[in-house]
Amino acid sequence: MADRVLFVCHANLCRSPMAEYLARRLLADRPVEVASAGTDAIDGLAMHPYALEVATESGADPATFRTRGLRPEYLVDATLVLTATRRQRSVCTALAPGALHRTFTLRQFGRLAAAAEPPADSADDPLRAAIAAAAQARGRLQPAAPDEDDLRDPIGGTAADFRRCAEEIERSLRPLAALIGAAG
Repeated sequence: MADRVLFVCHANLCRSPMAEYLARRLLADRPVEVASAGTDAIDGLAMHPYALEVATESGADPATFRTRGLRPEYLVDATLVLTATRRQRSVCTALAPGALHRTFTLRQFGRLAAAAEPPADSADDPLRAAIAAAAQARGRLQPAAPDEDDLRDPIGGTAADFRRCAEEIERSLRPLAALIGAAG
C-alpha cells in the first residue's frame, strides 16, 4: 500500500487541487499517492479555471478533477495531511484526533522539512521517515508568526494571484520532496 499525502483547503477549488497536481509532479518517482479535499467543499464541482491552468502547466490533465468534501476516513487513511491554513488544520484534527501528529499546514511543514536532518536508513518507508525528521526539526526552530503558516487564498484574484499561490505551494513542497528523496 502506497503512502498518501492529503492536501486540504476550504472549498477544494484552488489551493488544495493546485497542491495535489504540483505534488504529483514533484513526487512522481516516489511511491506516494496524493489527493485533496475541502473542509467546506461541495462535492462534484470543477476546479477554478485559474487553478486548472496552473495544474495543466504541471504536466497533468486535471479536466476530470472534481471537488470533494473532507471526510474523517480521508484523514485516517493519509500518511501526511497538509492544510492551507491553521483553521483547516484544526478542523482536520477535530475530525480525526489520531491524525494530530501527522497534520501540518503546508507552509509549516515546508519550513520543518527544510530544517530537518536527512533520515537515516529509512528506504522502506521514506515518507514516514521524512515526517519524523520534520517533526524532530520542530524543536530546533523558532516559532513562526501565525500568518507565516497560512497560505493566502487566491479566490477572487487574478491569474497572477493563482500563479503566486502555486509558487508558494511549490516552495513549500520542494523540501518535502528532497527529504523523501534523502530517506529513500
